[in-house]
Amino acid sequence: MLKPLLLLQSFLFCLFNIVFVGGRLIGGGFSAEENPFTPKASLVRYWNKEISADKSLRSEFLISKASPLNAVDSATFAKLAAQNSLPTRLPDFCSAANLFCFPDLTPSLEKHDDNVKFSVYDQKNFTSYGNARAAGADSFKTYSKGNNGAIDTFRRYSRNAAGHEDKFTVYGERGNVDEKDFNSYGTFGAGGAGDFTNYQNDVNDPMSRFTAYSDGGTGRSQTFKTYTHDANAGNGQSFTSYSKKGNASPNEFASYGDSSNVIGSDFKNYGEEENAAKDTFTSYASGGNVPLNNFKNYGESVNAANDSFTNYGGGGGNVPQNNFKSYGVSGNGAVDTFANYRDKANVGDDSFSGYAKDSNSGTVKFTNYGQSYNPGSESFTGYGKGSEVHKISFKTYTPNSTFKDYAKNGVAFAKYNVSSIGDGKTVNKWIEPGKFFRESTLKEGTVIAMPDIKDKMPKRSFLPRSIVSKLPFSTSKLAEVKTIFHVGDNSSMEKIISDAVTECERPPSVGETKRCVGSAEDMIDFATSVLGRSVVLRTTESVAGSKQKVVIGKVNGINGGKLTKAVSCHQSLYPYLLYYCHSVPKVRVYEADLLELNSMTKINHGIAICHIDTSSWSPTHGAFLALGSKPGRIEVCHWIFENDMNWAIAD
Repeated sequence: MLKPLLLLQSFLFCLFNIVFVGGRLIGGGFSAEENPFTPKASLVRYWNKEISADKSLRSEFLISKASPLNAVDSATFAKLAAQNSLPTRLPDFCSAANLFCFPDLTPSLEKHDDNVKFSVYDQKNFTSYGNARAAGADSFKTYSKGNNGAIDTFRRYSRNAAGHEDKFTVYGERGNVDEKDFNSYGTFGAGGAGDFTNYQNDVNDPMSRFTAYSDGGTGRSQTFKTYTHDANAGNGQSFTSYSKKGNASPNEFASYGDSSNVIGSDFKNYGEEENAAKDTFTSYASGGNVPLNNFKNYGESVNAANDSFTNYGGGGGNVPQNNFKSYGVSGNGAVDTFANYRDKANVGDDSFSGYAKDSNSGTVKFTNYGQSYNPGSESFTGYGKGSEVHKISFKTYTPNSTFKDYAKNGVAFAKYNVSSIGDGKTVNKWIEPGKFFRESTLKEGTVIAMPDIKDKMPKRSFLPRSIVSKLPFSTSKLAEVKTIFHVGDNSSMEKIISDAVTECERPPSVGETKRCVGSAEDMIDFATSVLGRSVVLRTTESVAGSKQKVVIGKVNGINGGKLTKAVSCHQSLYPYLLYYCHSVPKVRVYEADLLELNSMTKINHGIAICHIDTSSWSPTHGAFLALGSKPGRIEVCHWIFENDMNWAIAD
């Protein structure tokens, strides 16, 4: 009986490269308990076949990202994908394959008569909830905190209520790809207040929509404080028909979008036909990185409105863009104040089109507007045209401004065209210390600020090549992709998918070779096509030392520290694990021990890549704003973050 068993083991070894040793994964094999037909087992074999470097260097890191599907499910879903039938099994597919999918929410028609407190709550669809409430309060605390892909919808919430208060405190904080929808929220309410405090702070890719929010309200105040603070790369907030036809309903935005990275806000028909409204924007988008704010038909046809923008877009923000279109058109007795607007911002562009056009007895004040470190540009088209008895004043205004078709009377310019402060000094407040550094920093004993290298994206796995090869992936087939993943129009997921596919289809930059990969096998193919089969995959060992000062320990230059070829792979946000892999010329790759500042004990082993040729980079690239130089003049280094990776030719 022993001989047939030995023959069977020899056969399996030749066929699948299996090694049966105590259930451990060694020598390119896998455990005795594991099915050899799983995607993970298939990846192990593919690595061993395609990579000629020392097999002991095989990357458990990459293999850990293989699809968790078992052999049966992998075959089943591959067949469904080939038949365009995956949408019928999407929840099962997302769960079994460890994908990032939004849930399909159904309306909740719950009603309540008493005050309600929602704590540690999420994934809820509130429809006609709290309508016609008299006084009282609903409180949402620690709601949807720290979740991935949380979707909350509020439809006709608190409609026709009187004196009712809604409080959102620590709502959606530290979440990942949050989507919040408020439709017809608080419409025709009398009195009361809506209070959003610490809303979607420290969130990665947030999106909130306020549609017909507080329309027709009387005396109902809305307060947004510390809203989307320190958020990252989100679709931002959309306010459509917000507070339309309101009566004496003040709105306050304080510390809204502060220190956020690439956040956009869109205000359409906001405060339209309001009476005696008072809106206050204080420290709005202050210190943000590339914020984009659009105000369209804001305050149109209002009566005696008072809008105040204080420290809006300032505080060291980087490249802000603010667009005001048809703002305050046909208003009566309106007062608008812009104080320290875009103060100390870096570059940036503002556009005022049809602002205060055809208004009556309006007053607009610009004080210390656009005092940028690096001058931006302002465009005023049709500003104040056709207005009656208006008064518009510019005090301490900046250069690079264009006035077209502007009202000829009632406009005062004081100290206009003064020079920008700081003589063009770059502003790097928003750039995290240590995110970019010079090559000379990589010396033993150097103290360096370590950025936050923690991966903030949802945890996902690769798909098997047998499945991903059957899924559409192009801008021309976005409709098919949306159908497969149950993606709604104008949703966060639609933008996530569109952004990823668009970036993948972007033509490569000068000298760049690129490919987006959704399977580990595709990544191996790309890396070996650029570097050859003798390659080593590296990544930073852990996130230890993030956001604190560390000491550089022993440093080793890959390939002797010489200029070399390398392939870097960075995650893209998508339903399945997707990497943007690219190779750029003239780089040096290093690995370095990272030591704790006081004890000098090793806490991490980091991988850094230095780009020696930066001549094709944008002048507004964060590296130059942080390090104070220009394209082509300096090399720029950065760490490989958690779950990103670097391929290099084996030494």
